[in-house]
Amino acid sequence: MIDPPDPVHRGSPEPPEAGSPARLPVPAGLGRLLVLATVFVCAACGLVYELELVALASYLTGDSVTQASVVLSVMVFAMGIGSLLAKRLRCRAAVGFGALEAVLALVGGFSAMALYACYAWFGQSRSVLVAFSLAIGMLIGAEVPLLMTLIQRVRRQDAGGAVADLFAADYVGALVGGLAFPFLLLPGLGQVSGALLTGSVNAVAGGGLVLWLFRSDLSVRARWFLIAANVLVLALLAAGTVLVPPFERAARDAMYGSAARVAVRTGIQEVVITGGTDPAATGRDGTADQHLDKAGRLGAAGPAPESGKNRTGTGGPLGLYLDGRLRAAADDDHPYHEGLVHPAMAGGPHRRVLVLGGGDGLAAREVLRYPGVTAVTVVELDPDLARLARTDPGLSALNGHALDDPRVRVVTGDVFEWLRQGGAAARNGGPYDVVIADLPDPGSTASTKLYSQEFYGLASRALARGGRLAVHAGDPASRPRTFWTVDATVRAAGLSAAPYRIPGRTVPRTPHRTGAPERSCGTGHSTGHRRACGWGFLLAAHRTPHLTLSPDAPALRSLTPAALRAAARSLAATRVPGLPPSTLMHPRHLD
Repeated sequence: MIDPPDPVHRGSPEPPEAGSPARLPVPAGLGRLLVLATVFVCAACGLVYELELVALASYLTGDSVTQASVVLSVMVFAMGIGSLLAKRLRCRAAVGFGALEAVLALVGGFSAMALYACYAWFGQSRSVLVAFSLAIGMLIGAEVPLLMTLIQRVRRQDAGGAVADLFAADYVGALVGGLAFPFLLLPGLGQVSGALLTGSVNAVAGGGLVLWLFRSDLSVRARWFLIAANVLVLALLAAGTVLVPPFERAARDAMYGSAARVAVRTGIQEVVITGGTDPAATGRDGTADQHLDKAGRLGAAGPAPESGKNRTGTGGPLGLYLDGRLRAAADDDHPYHEGLVHPAMAGGPHRRVLVLGGGDGLAAREVLRYPGVTAVTVVELDPDLARLARTDPGLSALNGHALDDPRVRVVTGDVFEWLRQGGAAARNGGPYDVVIADLPDPGSTASTKLYSQEFYGLASRALARGGRLAVHAGDPASRPRTFWTVDATVRAAGLSAAPYRIPGRTVPRTPHRTGAPERSCGTGHSTGHRRACGWGFLLAAHRTPHLTLSPDAPALRSLTPAALRAAARSLAATRVPGLPPSTLMHPRHLD
């Protein structure tokens, strides 16, 4: 009787049994260690993909709590589906795992680029975020059953011990990935390049394990298929890495409607400046004197490398964007800052002024127009924004070089913690006559604590007797509950408040901005629909404040005493009664 030929020598070998020992090129102990090392690397890569989706979605659309909830819940759900589907691949665990990691490296590596592109060119990213969360979650979930099969084929052990080893490596890898993302990848490479590099590491780890350690499980056809797939994936990721600089420039052009003259990823946020070029103040090629270093941070003046060079703007009014949101624009900057600052400068002394936020220097510019001002303290979280406000030709011209005034002191720090730690203590000159809260929009999760009852309690302690607090509280016309919640919160902190609204220009809706503009109406791209623009403010004090202008107020472009009284009357009928205050434990500003 003739024995059948050895399956190993067939053109299409039979798959090995899931529980049979594998023929390894190394001892079983070392092989098991290599499998666990691959689990470690793949887990780190998977968590980086997850955090990258959360971070980029938060940058683009705001509300980090919602974005994190969407990504995490969808991804965990998809991991369960992936685990179930992977049962069909257990009979071909080696080739299945190799193909799975190649696909995961491609999808995860390009996820940031795809999400950014959809937001920049199509004005939406939520559906793309959900799609990538589903796809990446399913691929990550399918890893565990296949890796369990592979580790059992290296050395048979009880199921409980195998699960413990596998998940220990997985959790430690997740820890490393979770720490590497904010401390290494994000500041060193940025969102897009960091995701592409992670995809490359993922492909090398998964493909290397299967093609070397489990090569005896692969047919010739499967081996060449995995080699071709991994080479293609790595080539695509390398091409994507090379194209990152032109891609980001094109995306910024699509998002901001004109070339971004300055684009800086600081340790806090992305700062983009468009327009506002002054050929006399810039280099011969029209670029500003700042540039990006390899970490994406603002560098010193001097020649910049081509990859990080600030681009020449297309001219026109200056626009300042922080994390994609228009925060100031030269063509409508004065209504906002005059409405915020000048009512607070009336009704009492204004020698010492505290500006919370306002690192662009525009609120300080208005404060310094009063001759009686002797000291201005600006507390700004992002030192690179304050540095740009001093050195960028367009922005420094717009703020009148306010941050270079000898009366101005810029302090870097979180405004909440600065107040909590006694920023207005006697050693710093004592309390302030005027406090200007020029802070991010109250509708964003990141600024929730800056519109809480606890924050206003700290701010009230910084006020001198008879001092005034000015608060930007969002537009009551478009988000009345947010505005009147801020009003209720200020009153709950023991302050009296006088609300008023300063109207702006009617401007086109911008399809690429899902959130409302914060400090400026903006211009945007016309879509045939227009929206009313304006800003809501609160003037608060320990005693009932009166909306007026100071006798020594300078000539203003957009504000008169009559207009200020009308601004207060216009809000009387829009009050939303019965709203509870917002606190750190019960934030209530999100519409």
